[in-house]
Amino acid sequence: MALCVAVSAALAAPLVQAQADDYAEVNRLLRAGQFSEAMNKADQYLAGKPRDPQMRFLKGVIQTESGKQADAVATFQKLTEEFPELPEPYNNLAVLYAGQSQFDKARAALEMAIRTNPSYATAHENLGDVYAKLASQAYSKALQLDAGNAGVAPKLSLIRNLFATDAKGAKPAATAPAAPTPSVATAKPAASAPVAAPATQAPAATGNAESDVESAVAAWAKAWSSKNMSGYLGAYAGNFTPPGGQSRSEWEADRKARIMPRNRIDVDISELSVSVNGDRASAKFRQAYSSDSLSVTSRKTLDLVKSGNRWLIVRESTGS
Repeated sequence: MALCVAVSAALAAPLVQAQADDYAEVNRLLRAGQFSEAMNKADQYLAGKPRDPQMRFLKGVIQTESGKQADAVATFQKLTEEFPELPEPYNNLAVLYAGQSQFDKARAALEMAIRTNPSYATAHENLGDVYAKLASQAYSKALQLDAGNAGVAPKLSLIRNLFATDAKGAKPAATAPAAPTPSVATAKPAASAPVAAPATQAPAATGNAESDVESAVAAWAKAWSSKNMSGYLGAYAGNFTPPGGQSRSEWEADRKARIMPRNRIDVDISELSVSVNGDRASAKFRQAYSSDSLSVTSRKTLDLVKSGNRWLIVRESTGS
């Protein structure tokens, strides 16, 4: 199972434009695979601001992507010590530990990530994968000690099949919050608060299922961008299960608290791929989210179900 890394970490403090530009440039170089250039830019920035947590986090991501695992572990470990309130360093530290088969350390780091942010879906998914790995090790050891135990082999086979399915990219999407993955804060010119658009519903079916799902995803992104909470929340099915054990009312309140204070929100969908199986569908795409305080690009999957003439979201995951 491949664990998911966080690509950036966010703080609530406002940033000057120069800082935002530096973060954006390092992110751009990182996404382009220009690791040496990204590292040089990060080091130049940190020479003047050595304690900056966001640039240090980006440096850890660069180290991870360029194969400098030990350096990345040291970077994320130091961040968890100095900024224990940030969940992303714990998550990425866990991914590195898991890559070294240190699953107990990975579990502990993920539990800390979830403790700091109970709604951090990526950490919950990664923790599930780590538990599965630990279970696989335990069942293997049980068979070594008692090869005649008929109850262990089927359990071990089940987990191994799960790993094999995941390797083929067929792992079911894990529930994740509708919020963008934590990101580097950027300072953008403040804009006047937009007037909320009138309530809308997901578009009605046209007879072409894939086209209808694409329209539903576009309407969801448009409602989010315009802070149209009726249209946004209405895009989710009644049986949508919020992350982190939240009730539906708690999740909706949390989404409103995250969305409504923003002066500006832009949600851009690209590389959209839709698959339909009867009354169920899956939409995978690249989501570029930006607001007056956040900017991040991530992969997202929406699982939808057809309800009457509409396609509604029943599950949402990031990093897939």
